[in-house]
Amino acid sequence: MFARIARALFGTSNDRALKRLQQRVPEINALEPGLAVLPDDALRARTEEFRAKLAAGADLDSLLPEAFATVREAAKRVLGLRHFDVQMIGGMVLHEGKIAEMKTGEGKTLVATLPVYLNAIAGKGVHVVTVNDYLAKRDSEWMGRLYRFLGLSTGVIVHGLTDEERRAAYAADVTYGTNNEFGFDYLRDNMKYRLDEMVQRDFNFAIVDEVDSILIDEARTPLIISGPSEDSSDLYRQVDEVVKLLVQDKATYDKDEKQRTASLTEEGSEAVEQRLREAGLLQEGALYDFHNVTLVHHVNQSLRAHVLFTRDVDYITRDDKVVIIDEFTGRMMEGRRYSDGLHQALEAKEHVTVQPENQTLASITFQNYFRLYPKLAGMTGTAATEADEFAEIYKLEVMEIPTNVPVIRKDSDDEVYRSATEKYDAVITLIDEARTRGQPCLVGTTSIEKSELISSLLKKRGVPHNVLNARYHEQEAEIVAQAGRPGAVTIATNMAGRGTDIQLGGNVEMLARQESGASEGSDYEAALARHKAEVETARATAKAAGGLFVIGTERHESRRIDNQLRGRSGRQGDPGASHFFLSLEDDLMRIFGSDRMGGMLQKLGLKEGEAIVHPWINKALEKAQKKVEARNFDTRKNLLKYDDVMNDQRREVYAQRRAFMQAEDVAETVAEMRRESIGDMVDKAIPENAYPEQWDLVGLEEKVRTELGLDLPVIAWGKEEGIDETAVRDRIQAAADQVYAAKAANIGPDLMRMVEKSLLLQIFDQVWKEHLLALDHLRQGIGLRAYGQRDPLNEYKSEAFLLFNTMLADLRERVTGVLLRIELRPDQPPPSPEPVRVLDLRHPDPAMAELEMADAGGPGYAAMPIGTATAPRQAEGVDPADPATWHRTPRNASCPCGSGKKYKHCHGRLG
Repeated sequence: MFARIARALFGTSNDRALKRLQQRVPEINALEPGLAVLPDDALRARTEEFRAKLAAGADLDSLLPEAFATVREAAKRVLGLRHFDVQMIGGMVLHEGKIAEMKTGEGKTLVATLPVYLNAIAGKGVHVVTVNDYLAKRDSEWMGRLYRFLGLSTGVIVHGLTDEERRAAYAADVTYGTNNEFGFDYLRDNMKYRLDEMVQRDFNFAIVDEVDSILIDEARTPLIISGPSEDSSDLYRQVDEVVKLLVQDKATYDKDEKQRTASLTEEGSEAVEQRLREAGLLQEGALYDFHNVTLVHHVNQSLRAHVLFTRDVDYITRDDKVVIIDEFTGRMMEGRRYSDGLHQALEAKEHVTVQPENQTLASITFQNYFRLYPKLAGMTGTAATEADEFAEIYKLEVMEIPTNVPVIRKDSDDEVYRSATEKYDAVITLIDEARTRGQPCLVGTTSIEKSELISSLLKKRGVPHNVLNARYHEQEAEIVAQAGRPGAVTIATNMAGRGTDIQLGGNVEMLARQESGASEGSDYEAALARHKAEVETARATAKAAGGLFVIGTERHESRRIDNQLRGRSGRQGDPGASHFFLSLEDDLMRIFGSDRMGGMLQKLGLKEGEAIVHPWINKALEKAQKKVEARNFDTRKNLLKYDDVMNDQRREVYAQRRAFMQAEDVAETVAEMRRESIGDMVDKAIPENAYPEQWDLVGLEEKVRTELGLDLPVIAWGKEEGIDETAVRDRIQAAADQVYAAKAANIGPDLMRMVEKSLLLQIFDQVWKEHLLALDHLRQGIGLRAYGQRDPLNEYKSEAFLLFNTMLADLRERVTGVLLRIELRPDQPPPSPEPVRVLDLRHPDPAMAELEMADAGGPGYAAMPIGTATAPRQAEGVDPADPATWHRTPRNASCPCGSGKKYKHCHGRLG
């Protein structure tokens, strides 16, 4: 009650903030007449004037009115667009590092030019993050004309660029790109071996377009860079044959659609065990014996593939591949794969080529990537429903920006039918009616399967239409741009993040670009003039028919997706309408809706084809959607809590790695590692306050010989009178230093310094990847600690810290051992710092975050490390210079000949 009174008297916090920003708009507007009379060169010269003021000590806030007014004037001249006053407010919100919620059609792309220009004049770089390559290219070309006019350089980061091209794009004042490309470049940079090979520079300021899609929806899973492991495709196919027969009997498994999990029942376990024996896959023991853990893993993933995933809903098959479908945008996610063998199980299920499994080399969550930016801002049409999460995770405040013209769209209450068939009949009838009167229709679906069902029903009615889903991804922008033409019917699988405005009558610029094949020039201008009158006439027709009619065929589990679909209609004061249709057979109603709803509708005596329409239905659905959103928020928070532990370690490792690369030489670091490694070795053999008879001198002598390559009489030292732990350590240290000095003198100090740095970086990478694997195993089982009344997160933090210290000790030991044992001639080049890698870039499907806590640090998040080219430890008795001893090499060890191949694939090849 008091809150309502306070809001009535003083307004909301959003109102007060808007009022503060509104006070600066007249100051910007007052500069417009003076700038309008400046010639182009004088307007362009203002960029250098601003830079001079910054160099003299001015701050960006003081330059804001002049900079914003300059951008507005340049936009009028270059783009033919003038920023509205509300767009100026949106620009200020972004400059302050907040999220601007602006309705669809309010010109967010143009708004971003204001803070981008202001922050780019300092020369530190500004990143504009988009949801796909098309928008990155489009916006960099479109808005790039404005930036270039003002003397700023632009770059764009898309898939398929070389490192040189990426480095040039990041060096530009303004860089456009997708969230995935920015994140993967960060990870790849921290896998490089020389500073001059890195492509990114220090982070400064980023504006995230469709910020809710990127920082909320896609943040449920990490970015993963991985490399191939051993091929087990035959096993996936064989297990698939077993599971395919098994799932025909529903009594053999339990499926929980709400939690997206599947597991074998006791009956199912017995059946699958018997079938595996018959297939020759289960050789000994029971299925759940420890040595059969790999087989159990394959069975579980195959079961998930068969009962939780549906072709044309969760994925499609194309070009002998299984391609994931983004549940939020309906787009194909080319190049992305489910982790932990699930993708291979799907490939076996669909009888396409089973690709080798991958092993994690590096990973990061979007939460932790975007928190690297000192200043972060975002813009979207729908952020208010997730304001709490933005504040808690990213410290970002959401501000709602008023529309330039009031929204007059008519939003109808939902219609609920008993069956999907009745619902679709009503949808098709309404589409036909709207098209007949010339009203454009945008029909929203939640999957490819349902969009194609609607398409087939429309074909039976003879209704012409366009289908926008993952199968027609390439024509996406053209289809969306012309969805506002009179009588047009467009079926879209989720409109989240489409990024292309639906204008009534059609998009003149898009039509001109399609005809001329360019976005500027005489041909483009001529095509623009030809289409302008045609589009104006079509616009009047569409407005008279009621504007864009948004028809939702189902409610999405996220209110934001529904709001984004609805928000496509009624842009810039246009008329419009929205209407959602539901049935009791819809997933959201069936899984999350109230169990009483079906009984209530039956009591109402609904006849076939009749619907119930009532505001209560909307409230019940909103509650169901809030349940799902709360669960997804918990998933993301859980992911972040565990990844924060790894993130602290990741930042330390990456910072140390960069320090090694920046150092002229690492001789002092290597010497310190040698001292500490020998100290650790001696401490283990000679514990503090232990009696001489308790010393493990036999083990110490063996370790010194095998690990350090030193033949020292450690056992004999123990028999000397008065010998102590310090003396033993000093003697081993002196011997190691003497051998190392001789080795360095033999090959030359310069070459030795190169060898030290090269091997230090390689071994550092190897132990870090093995540490990721250890954290993965720890993460998988840590939840069981809760049964012992211990907090799994605290346990994870504690043990992860111990594992990190173990990793550092292992690093010291390996570096010391390899450098003491390595043999190089003065004329021999140092080992190459960069092993040859075939990398796979993955961002697992956010829909699977609950199913695979792999993505929060479980299977697939840090799989087994790939063997990069570190100097291998030779097996005992193997002399690289004597081929007669090579037969003692383990099959999976590196071949002693130095080829870099495994022994079994080189000199140990059979036959």
